[in-house]
Amino acid sequence: MKQVKRMAGMVWLLLGPLAIFFLVKTAYSEIIVKPSADTWIQWGVFVVVFLPIAFGLSLFGYYAVKGEYDQES
Repeated sequence: MKQVKRMAGMVWLLLGPLAIFFLVKTAYSEIIVKPSADTWIQWGVFVVVFLPIAFGLSLFGYYAVKGEYDQES
């Protein structure tokens, strides 16, 4: 079970930066297509809200790979 947790941790660790990359890429392409203030505000809010979530995914994965969740209480 410990190995499964660590492999899942690697997935989460890599999923965070990947999510940030695709979020910024999508925001950029949508802003280029329609460069109005509404689009800037909408995608700005999306990026600001989802950046901490993606960071949390990576942090969760880091701790899983490190073995912090292997301890039984």
